This record gives sequence, C-alpha cells and structure tokens, in this order.
Amino acid sequence: MRRLLVVLVAAAMLLPAASWAQGQKTFRIGVTKIVSHAALDADEKGFEAGLASSGFKEGVNVTFIRRNAQGDIAAAESIAREFVSSQVDLIHAIATPTAQAVMRTDTRIPVVFSSVTDPVGAGIVPKNSAPGQKTGTHVTGLSDFWPVRLQFETYARAAPQAKTWGTIYNPEEANSLSHILVMRAAAKNLGLTLVEAKVSSSAEVGQAAAALAGKVQAITITSDNTTVANLEAIARVCDQHKIALFAGDIDSVVRGAVMAYGLDYFLVGYAAGKKAALVLKGIKPGDVPWGPVEKFSLVINTRAAKAQGLTLAPELLARADKIIN
Repeated sequence: MRRLLVVLVAAAMLLPAASWAQGQKTFRIGVTKIVSHAALDADEKGFEAGLASSGFKEGVNVTFIRRNAQGDIAAAESIAREFVSSQVDLIHAIATPTAQAVMRTDTRIPVVFSSVTDPVGAGIVPKNSAPGQKTGTHVTGLSDFWPVRLQFETYARAAPQAKTWGTIYNPEEANSLSHILVMRAAAKNLGLTLVEAKVSSSAEVGQAAAALAGKVQAITITSDNTTVANLEAIARVCDQHKIALFAGDIDSVVRGAVMAYGLDYFLVGYAAGKKAALVLKGIKPGDVPWGPVEKFSLVINTRAAKAQGLTLAPELLARADKIIN
C-alpha cells in the first residue's frame, strides 16, 4: 500500500509539468525569402539559431513554414498572402522585395525583417523612424546597409590599376538602387568610371558580365539578390578575362570574389531571431527597436585573386580577418 502511495504521489508531482508541456503554444512562423543564395541562406539559419538561443526551437514550440520566391516578385506576393490567410503568428521577411510584399498585404501580423538595405526608403518602417528607434507599428528587424563608400575605397586601393569599374544589378530591387546611388558618388569621388549593367532575371547575369568584359578592369557587386544568387557566373567571366571581382558580403568570397569588406549574414539573421523571440514572448514589435548591423569583416580569397590576375599588397593581406587559399 505504501509503495502504491509513493507511486501515486510521484505521478501527481509530474502532472503539472506534463500538462504545461501539452498546453504550451506552438508558434507558426512564416519565412519568406526572395531567392536562395549563400548570404540569405546564412541569414535564415542565423534567425533560427537566434530563436533557439532564446528558447524557441523547431519541433518543440516553433513550426517554420519556409517559402522561397525564386527571385519572382509575383511569387513573393503570393507567399505573403498565403501567410496572412493562414494567420501565422509571425512573419520573417528576408530581403527587401519579400518584406515589401508582406507590407502590401496591410496585415497586422507581427513582422521581423532582415537583410533589408533601406527599410525607410522601402516603406517598411515609418519615414520618421531612425535606426535604433521603435517603430510603433507591427514591424521590427535588421537593416544590412553596406558601407558602400568604404568598400569601394578599399577595393580601389586593392586594384589601383583599375580605372573603369563595372557593376550588375536588377533595377526592380529597391535595395540595389539605394546602394547604386552611393556607389556612383563613391566612384566620382575616386575619379573612377562606373559602367552599370542592368538585368531583370538570373539568366541575364552571366551575359551582363560577358558584356562588361571588354569595357572594365574590375567589377564590384552590390546588395542585389538577382546578381548575388548567380555570382559564380560572374566569377567565371572574371577568371577568363582577368578581371578582378569584388563583393559586398563575405559569403560571396568563397564563391569566387577576390574580397569583401562586409557582413556575416548568419549574424544578421541571429540578431533578427533575438528580436523575434522578444515578440513571441509578448513584446509588441513596435516596441522592439529596429537597427543596422555594424560589424564588418574583411575576407580575401587569394585563389580568386590569382585566377583574376590581381596581386594583393602584403599590408592588405595583413589586415584581413580571414584569408581563403
């Protein structure tokens, strides 16, 4: 009898924990990404890691509904409507076009954006909202505005023989236009000529690089998802014609760029995941300040430099945070 009583008491002590586990809410998070490439994929992984570090783990209390627009704006719009109609608990919008698509639905579902270059200019946060401030809306997130001027200056010093530079971008991406404006001003200040090649789809990226081959001595790529998703196509042209290729995100360096002074997109996503965790804990998104990422790294690919005919100064190599051989 005494043994049975002990068993019953032990079972009773476990009931509250078991009941809590059964009653714990599982949050449904819609993840919308404009296209798959190394930087945005790292962002997505970082976001999940940031949530997990705060106690929100897939298979335990979070379900991710992952969607990829494959570079198609119409698909991004459809994904946004899907998340709104299914009433997910939170939307993680990766990159400017997908975040804009979500905003156009006029939803009040909490939105956490990441890898958005200019949230104010893109209409994702209010015009009077500055980095580090609360939006007072249902939106918060992370901006990835690159230090474009400083990047261009760094790359120009790395390739002093290059006087005419090329860039490739999709003018339909608001994030690209924001960076291109800074790039133009930087080139002018440095006394360099910037030749712009515009594309509208992934299939055109390699062709655009080939068209630049006879006109430029170096190519620098901005925060353009269409182009970054097809960086290997540009790298092949640069290797063939001995044109130095520079990127703005460090994930592109291993893919064939000579160097990047830029962001670690895993950390972009991780910071966004920490903000999302606050929202899931009950804090209003508008009370969670949005802001930029401020940590940048210099990563150099010496193999790509050799393939593209660029000799790197020892002092530049000494400054690198990471060297890929």
